[in-house]
Amino acid sequence: MSVHLQRAYSDPTPDDGYRVLVDRVWPRGRTKEQLRLDRWAREVGPSTDLRKWFGHDPARWDEFRRRYLAELEGPVQAAIIAELVAVARSGTLTIVFGARDAEHSQARVVADLVAQEADLPRA
Repeated sequence: MSVHLQRAYSDPTPDDGYRVLVDRVWPRGRTKEQLRLDRWAREVGPSTDLRKWFGHDPARWDEFRRRYLAELEGPVQAAIIAELVAVARSGTLTIVFGARDAEHSQARVVADLVAQEADLPRA
């Protein structure tokens, strides 16, 4: 039972378990075969407005995290998070993302939220 983060530009490994992409936009230059996803949960990606406002600027990280967590409370998003929590409780969940900075990405927020709700250590 664990939650891991992996860039979409890194090769999948046999230990990845259930692989879910949490970007609203497909990672440039990557094919479905290369990513080997179990799910593309684009609905849990940040809204276009929030994503553009953030622009992966670490100075905006705290406010981005706050706003993004509010978006994840929506009914569709909350249902997907609940599914990911169930997966994490039963095995390995790998959250796949395209951003270069893992610590300041939506994937970090999703991983932390899933780990917290599944009562697992931080990814």
